[in-house]
This record gives sequence, structure tokens and C-alpha cells, in this order.
Amino acid sequence: MSATPMLNSPTSVTTMDDVFTISDKDTHEKVRMKKQLGLLEGVAIIIGIIFGSGIFVSPTGVIQEVGSPGLSIIVWMLCGLLSMIGALCYAELGTSIPKSGGDYAYIFEAFGPLPAFLYLWDAMLIFVPTTNAIMGLTFASYVIQPFFPTCKVPDSSVRLLAAATICFLTFINCYDVKLTTRLQNIFMFTKITALVVIIIAGFAYLFMGNAENLSDPFYGTTRDAGKIAVSFCSGIFSYSGWNYLNFMTEELKDPYVNLPRAIYISLPLVTLIYVFANVAYLAVLTPTAMISSNAIAVTFGDSVLGVMSWIMPVMVALSIFGGLSVHIMTSSRMCFVGARYGHFPAMLSHIHIKRFTPTPSLVFLNALSLVMLSTSDVYLLITYSSIVETVFIMLSVAGILWLRWKRPEMVRPIKVSLWVPVAFLVVCLFLVIVLCYERPLEVLMGLVITVTGFPAFYFGVVWKKKPVWFQNFICKYILLC
Repeated sequence: MSATPMLNSPTSVTTMDDVFTISDKDTHEKVRMKKQLGLLEGVAIIIGIIFGSGIFVSPTGVIQEVGSPGLSIIVWMLCGLLSMIGALCYAELGTSIPKSGGDYAYIFEAFGPLPAFLYLWDAMLIFVPTTNAIMGLTFASYVIQPFFPTCKVPDSSVRLLAAATICFLTFINCYDVKLTTRLQNIFMFTKITALVVIIIAGFAYLFMGNAENLSDPFYGTTRDAGKIAVSFCSGIFSYSGWNYLNFMTEELKDPYVNLPRAIYISLPLVTLIYVFANVAYLAVLTPTAMISSNAIAVTFGDSVLGVMSWIMPVMVALSIFGGLSVHIMTSSRMCFVGARYGHFPAMLSHIHIKRFTPTPSLVFLNALSLVMLSTSDVYLLITYSSIVETVFIMLSVAGILWLRWKRPEMVRPIKVSLWVPVAFLVVCLFLVIVLCYERPLEVLMGLVITVTGFPAFYFGVVWKKKPVWFQNFICKYILLC
């Protein structure tokens, strides 16, 4: 399918659909994304995103809502189960619609250009830059926290370091995809090592007879359904990323095999590690101590690692650093795929003729991520982005049911049972309805931004005869970029 370009330009441009030949002295090759990601890189990308900042910040958000260690662990297990069910749905979507862009491509295929544009609009303005900001802020907090052991970390310092980190990683992603994926392989093992250290230290502390925190695991449990639903936002945020490999399907070698395998390897491993890590946290720290901590892994390390406590902020910082890098890489693909379909300015569908990276999209998202650093309230950002992203993930999964009915002849290398998408949709719909009552302001903010996408769609995509001065301006801007 195709759509009228959002910002038409009379100038020839390098896009993903209309590539031209570049002549060098020795080679002639088309400017296009290369298939250079294998199974290991796929697993590293999924784990690299999921093991980002979530597990080092969200346990605080979960425990402060549910009130008890027992219910906290149950929430983490259910979030893992929900993510695995969702991943099964995305395995079918990714193999039956093998296009880069993830949810954008699936919504476009199932429901047409307007819903796909609204997803792209919200993704670019809300949950992609918001997630980058959250990870940048968490990284900065872990780096700076050891220098302020007895006082509050300066807010401006955290935001400035977060901004510098996002800019640096954007440059690395512009420079070379292969370099970025190699770094992900290294950071993947760093992330797992950090969590293994937490798990071993926590369980050792527990088996030494220090079980007071878990002696009555459900003491203080809330009965407020709204608070429990909000706790799921923090948990789901920690698992977010299980669908991000789908954004890079066109760069994945043998995607029909490697995409589902990467998902099946990553999600059970992540769920197991997350549950054990939270048991370790709760064995060492009381709910009050967790809620009052700005860097929970640092507080944990100070409590059990003694003279080796310095290793925890270092490993966690490296883990978040790698997660932010891979999130920047994958989300930029969604941006330029949207531009390729004519839903964003044509310049965002350009790729570097030598580096083969979507540099304009990367720089565009970098700017939006810096805007999100106007606040350092991580938990507000988590709730804000999780609500909006969950709604569009539901729309993508609903596309499975719609396409089963409208296009039964479609080739589906992986075909899940119908109860899988239905169960996922029912659970997510319940959470969203409850959150509308519990967090009306955040829901309203997301709704307002979504509604602004309607005039943007009709002005940018539907309206074909744009003023000449406007087209000339865009033409010059594209050439400048």
C-alpha cells in the first residue's frame, strides 16, 4: 500500500523505496539497509532493550502502589506472562508481515493509513522520546549517586548528563550499525551479570537467616484496583522492548526463523531473572527503603556487598547505557519507515550513503528526547508512556483477528491459537479502563496529543496541492539536511 507523501518535494531524494545507484571507484551498490543481524544480535537487541532501566527503577514504582512484597512478586510474574503472550502475537505479525517498522507496519497493513499515522504520531511525540528520557535519567542517577552519598543529587546535573548521554549514543548509532550491535552483544552479558550479582547476593542474604522482610509477604497489601493497575504500568514498562526486534525485520537474516527464536529465547529468560531479582531486592530492603531510594540497586549494593558495593552502580550504569543505545537504534527505524510511506517528512526516509544508517531519523528523535528531559519525574513519565503505548499494542494485536477474517489466505509461517490474542486484548483493555479512572490527567494528555494527529494527517497526507512556497521551503530544508 502507499500514501501520498506528507511533504511533497520536486527534488529527487534518497528513500528506502526509491534507491539510486552510487558510483565509487571500485563499487556500485544501492543505498539500502543491509541484512546483517543474526540470532545472537536479535536476542541481544531484545534483552538489551528489556534489561534497560526498568528493573533498576520500576521495583520502586510497583512496591509503592501494591504495598506488600508478596503482591509485588505476583505483579512481576503476571507482567512477564502478559509479555510472553504478547510476544507470541508479535511472532505471527512479524513473520506474516515481514516489514520493518513494527507496530506501524502492522497497523498500516490491517487498518490503513490513518490509524498507522496516529500510532506514528504518538510514538514520535510520546512513548519513544519518553522512554529515551527515562533511560537517560536513570543512567545519570546511577552515575551521579555515588558522589552524593548523604545528600540529594542535584536535579540539573542528572538532566544534563542524561542529555549528553542521549546525544552521544545517537552519534554512535549514526556512525555504524555493526558497531552498535557489537556493543549490544557486550552490554547484554554486562546486564545479565549485574542482575546475577543482585540475585546471588540477595539469595545468599536470605539463606543466611535474614528472612524478616518476607516472613509475612502480604502484609500491607492494597485492595485498591486502581493502584494495582498502576503497578502493572511500572512492571510492563520494565518488560517493554519484547516487540522492538520487529522494527528491524528487514535487517534480520532469515527473519522467519530468527525472529520467533529470538523472542522464545529472550522472554522466558527475562521473566525468570526479573522475578528472582525482585525477590533479592525484597529480601534485603524493606518496602519503605525501596520507596525512598533513588537508585535501588545502589542502595541494595550498599546493604549487602560491603567494600565491593562500588561495582553495582558501575554495572547498572553500563546496563542502562547499552539499553538506551539499542532503543535509540530500533525506534529510529520506525520513524524512517513512516517517512517511507509518506506519513512523515521525506527527509526522515533518507539513509547515509556510506554508513547505511537512518541518520535524519536518529537526529530527529534525539531532539524530541531532549525535550522530554524538561521533567525528571521518572514515574510520571513511565505511567504517561505506558498507557499510550499499551493502547496501540492492543491495536496491533487486534490486527491479527481482523486479518484472520479479512485475509484468511495470507501466508502465516507462525499461526497462534485465537485465544492468545483474545486473552491479551482482554487483560490490556481492563488495565486501560481502570487507569482512565486512576490516572485521568495522564490519559487526557495522551488523548489530546492523539487527537492533534487528525489535522496533521489531513494537512500532511490527504491534502495534495500544497502551496508552492511551502514545497520550496521543504525542498530547501531537505537539501540542507
